[in-house]
Amino acid sequence: MDLNRATILGRLTRDPEVRSTPNGKSVASFAVATGRIWTDQNGTKQERTEFHNCVLWGKLADIAGQYLNKGRRVYIEGRIETRSWDGQDGVKRYRTEIVAENLIMLDGPRGDNAQGQASAPQQSKPQQTPPPADSDEIKVEDIPF
Repeated sequence: MDLNRATILGRLTRDPEVRSTPNGKSVASFAVATGRIWTDQNGTKQERTEFHNCVLWGKLADIAGQYLNKGRRVYIEGRIETRSWDGQDGVKRYRTEIVAENLIMLDGPRGDNAQGQASAPQQSKPQQTPPPADSDEIKVEDIPF
């Protein structure tokens, strides 16, 4: 049996870029930074940041585009995929991504916490004016987490 599972908790490095495929399916992409701090053999504090490319599809992509922004803490679960394509210069290019299957928003809408402490996952309701009745805007009540 095989298992392809990725779990990360970090901060968005940029606002999500949301596009639509020719058949109308939404896709969002962004990067998440995760940090690691350790002490080496000499007692010196070391730091390293990794950047993870993330892709979300369908309703999850719409939610990300509406509620996520740069600096926001997120928890992402998904699978790792590597895709390839030929660049304009004829060189074969590769990109490894986490295709998200689950997303949890961990802090306030601006990427900050009220007390500056780590927060548990929460379901906050942003203060917004209601959209027009014919709008395709996603309501917080419709978010599955």
